[in-house]
Amino acid sequence: MIDRVQASLFLDEPVGNVPQVSPSRAKALGSKGIYSVRDLLEHYPRRYIDLSSVVTVEGSRIGQSCTICGTIHEMKLKKPRYNLQLVEISLTDATGLLMITCFRQPWLMKSFQVGDRVAVAGKVEFNYGFKRMTNPFIEKVGEGPVRGKIIPVHPACAKVSAAFMLRFVQEALREACGCEDPLPLELRLRYRMPSRSCALQAVHGPRTLQEAQEARRRLAFEEVFLLELFLMLRRAREVADLQAVRHRVDGPAVAALREGLPFTLTDEQEGALGEIFQEMAAPRVANHLLLGDVGTGKTVVAAFALAAAVDSGGQALFMAPTEVLASQHFASIGPLLQAAGVVSGLLTARTAPEERARLLEGFSSGEIPVLIGTHALLEPDVRCPNLTLAVIDEQQRFGVGQREKLLAKGEAPDALYLTATPIPRTLALTFFGDMTLSYLHSRPRGTAPRTTTVLQRSQRGRAYDVALERVKAGEQVFIVCPLIGCSAEERDKRAGADEEEAAHPQVTIEGEEDYQGDNLVAAEAEAQFLQSHVFADYRVELLHGRMKGEEKAQVMERFRSGESQVLVSTTIIEVGVDVPAATVMIVEDADRFGLSQLHQLRGRVGRGGLPSHVFLVSASKKPEALSRLKAMEATDDGFQLADFDLSLRREGDILGNRQSGASALKLVNVTRDRAMIEAAHKDARALLAADPDLSLPEHRFLAREVEMFGRREKKAEEEKDAHHSRRS
Repeated sequence: MIDRVQASLFLDEPVGNVPQVSPSRAKALGSKGIYSVRDLLEHYPRRYIDLSSVVTVEGSRIGQSCTICGTIHEMKLKKPRYNLQLVEISLTDATGLLMITCFRQPWLMKSFQVGDRVAVAGKVEFNYGFKRMTNPFIEKVGEGPVRGKIIPVHPACAKVSAAFMLRFVQEALREACGCEDPLPLELRLRYRMPSRSCALQAVHGPRTLQEAQEARRRLAFEEVFLLELFLMLRRAREVADLQAVRHRVDGPAVAALREGLPFTLTDEQEGALGEIFQEMAAPRVANHLLLGDVGTGKTVVAAFALAAAVDSGGQALFMAPTEVLASQHFASIGPLLQAAGVVSGLLTARTAPEERARLLEGFSSGEIPVLIGTHALLEPDVRCPNLTLAVIDEQQRFGVGQREKLLAKGEAPDALYLTATPIPRTLALTFFGDMTLSYLHSRPRGTAPRTTTVLQRSQRGRAYDVALERVKAGEQVFIVCPLIGCSAEERDKRAGADEEEAAHPQVTIEGEEDYQGDNLVAAEAEAQFLQSHVFADYRVELLHGRMKGEEKAQVMERFRSGESQVLVSTTIIEVGVDVPAATVMIVEDADRFGLSQLHQLRGRVGRGGLPSHVFLVSASKKPEALSRLKAMEATDDGFQLADFDLSLRREGDILGNRQSGASALKLVNVTRDRAMIEAAHKDARALLAADPDLSLPEHRFLAREVEMFGRREKKAEEEKDAHHSRRS
């Protein structure tokens, strides 16, 4: 009889307890983040080799993946460059010859020899007169036909090959066979899912690819379901003993603000405001996220929430990540609040001591009910006698501790988070499952046309021509670079680099990356070059994150006032820079940025009603990189781009890897698994509505799994914070 409890507890034992895992190999596995048996079993195969559908060399099709069996005719170790080794293998069968190239795998010369019969699986290409595979999976096979075998390929690590990884996984599966299943039986029956034990067996050793797919579906649902429960339970525990404020949302300040607006809210803004007011008026602590594309009017919606807090006799803090953004918020909504009878103030690190003292005194006495600022709001001397609302703009730019520190200034303030990062609904449900959500997709007012053009680096002169023309017309230009500085030697070569590159393209070896990452354009060098070569009659300035706050503010003020015409910057301008006369943006090495970030950047131009132009310059020759950038030409909808970006990149690249839960999703794809995520979110809410603390006997093991999930998340966040501190 299977001891389910023992098998379940085995999951959380050290990986060194798995048979055949020696201390040295346990250490090597630890370098891959595999510390426990659970980590090992969640180290899923990255792909499967289906030896049940073998084709001949002659029958293989160019551009398609397949498996071919044959005999090694010849093996050669080549060194085309001092730092590059490759193994070239000639494989023959009864129908022809297949050439195999394996980069940086010299050990293959010892693993195989001429005369071995092997199966190779990979994508077939045609070059230099032969069919070829680059870096395929290779395995020795016996004589006779190969059929009916699915081989899982696990990611390897130092001292642990894929073969050894599979052996360790199989040993762990034997010990954990029959472990308890955390998913409620009702859900497994509804969705026709196998048990956890069967799913783990199938995902690591499937009999068919269909079986592997079903196992992954089951385990993926478990991932997102546990994440949703963890987020919801954590939020419930945080507010369990708090007495929520039921805000008044139809008071005089709200009415006066609406009356004094110089424009009418869009239907989307009205809808989002209604959802926010519903949360603020409820008898629970609000935790709401307002997601709005660039220029959709999130700030004015937040202003109504501030007014509602004041109508309810409370106070509000509005925190932004930069001084520029905080100042813009104060300049845009401060007068609107003032006209509605709501006094507000601006507090940043640059606030003069006398003004700071006045603001702190007024806020602590309640005379100033709304304070807008930066991280300066987190200082201990910012005291709030009756904080009922905290608004955090671009919340992903603050750490968890910083957000909690702001909320801790009140007894139980409602939280309203704003973000201009376009996050699709399924991604938001996954990582913000403990929040209520509102979306703004469309801009409030008709805007002037904005064009986006992708250019090769050798074509950047076209962008300069347009930029110079617009500067002559009295408009302004942003130029964004991925780096701050580069070597003087590279700067000296810059002026003739484009012509040289076109005349003498670098020779690359088939199968290697063609992008040369050591030639990125840097902001400091770019500013010098543009000032002396392109915009010699105008003022070019530089802005980057290493500059002091006072210096950055002065640079931005000169650009905003029109004293300077060209601003060369890093992505520090991604959020919050509002210069109506800026109509041209040139992004160097644009393929180094995600589409969502590029969309944020281009949102800095065309904000004053003038037609605008965005040029995305790339040195990459890779078709997929250029195709990704072309999506920017096709649409101006940030959420469409975010969806497309997610289909190409990991979730952590969109939200940042420090996002809670990002490390937990190994199988879930938020683009492909939309329906699964929606279902898991709904099922988690329904389960907690019936059993708020998972105390029912049938949820005992599920409660333990959520607890273990939380421990792993805490450890992951601590490691991320430590890594972040070391880099800082």
